[in-house]
Amino acid sequence: MEQRRIMSLGRSSLVVSLPKYWIELNELKRGDVVSMAINRDRSLVIFPGARKQLELPQITLHVESDKDITYIIRSIIACYLNGYSQIKLVSDKFFTVPQQKAIRRIVQMLYMRIMEADAREMLIATLLDESKASSIETGIQRMYKISSSMCRDAFIALKNQDAALAKSAYAMDDEVDHFSYFLLRLVRRAAVDPALANQLGVEPLECLDYQTLIHRIEMVSDQASNVAKHVIMLNGAGKQISKQLLEKMYLAGFDALDLYDKAVNALLTKNVKSSIEVIENKAIIEKLDREIASLAFLKEKDTEVICASCSIRDSIQRIAEYAADIAEITINQSFKPPV
Repeated sequence: MEQRRIMSLGRSSLVVSLPKYWIELNELKRGDVVSMAINRDRSLVIFPGARKQLELPQITLHVESDKDITYIIRSIIACYLNGYSQIKLVSDKFFTVPQQKAIRRIVQMLYMRIMEADAREMLIATLLDESKASSIETGIQRMYKISSSMCRDAFIALKNQDAALAKSAYAMDDEVDHFSYFLLRLVRRAAVDPALANQLGVEPLECLDYQTLIHRIEMVSDQASNVAKHVIMLNGAGKQISKQLLEKMYLAGFDALDLYDKAVNALLTKNVKSSIEVIENKAIIEKLDREIASLAFLKEKDTEVICASCSIRDSIQRIAEYAADIAEITINQSFKPPV
């Protein structure tokens, strides 16, 4: 790292000269304007030229008419997460009906809008302004509350074999996905944009932790959705899980949910002791998991019920594992070097 001495200019001004090679690299000259931002660690970042606050990053994606829909959707999501505000889709022939339906669904999921469209081209743009965001933590809290509620409703629906409640819990997964995409876009941009990071009050290292946390919350909601899905499917097939097995899965599910709630609250309050307890108590879920497995194969005769029970059992185990992952973030943060 290069060091430069602070010099006095007049009676009250202090100045530092800019490196000549940096000036030449950015083709700057006397009288040009540079932009500056102060990081949370009190360091100063200098940008060549005036920063354009309203500049909207754009990208063009070329889509083949026979291209797999999943690939197209993942490409749009990747562009969105990497900060592009406008995405232009260009087909080599024309967009097929399945492609159009898939694109419109993901556009809605990402809070974007189709601005222009014809048979061969489509321009989509985000409706959200990240510059007006005030807190990543607030968004995470809202996302977490929805996922926690999903888990609670899914396990109650499981115990009571309530398909209506299960459908309600299953439908909430889209709301978690909405939060997930926006928050991931926000933390990825904050990791490379000091001005946005300062506005949100986060450091680059925290962005990595937040990204992991957002992924884990989204994964928990996926597992709650899976539990709800099996309740709906079994109800539709006119089949039921035995009461003894239902009770055991219900208790294990709420124990896993309790670990999840404690892990997130411990992270938000920086409670290391509570995080350690979450990791240690994961063994309780593992014990219940073995008991559920035994009951499933001893009490159930129908293969569809056994498969559903095994899948629900796996979801419960995963929720506990994700809770432990979140708890580890809190412990890791406690050893973060001071700024």
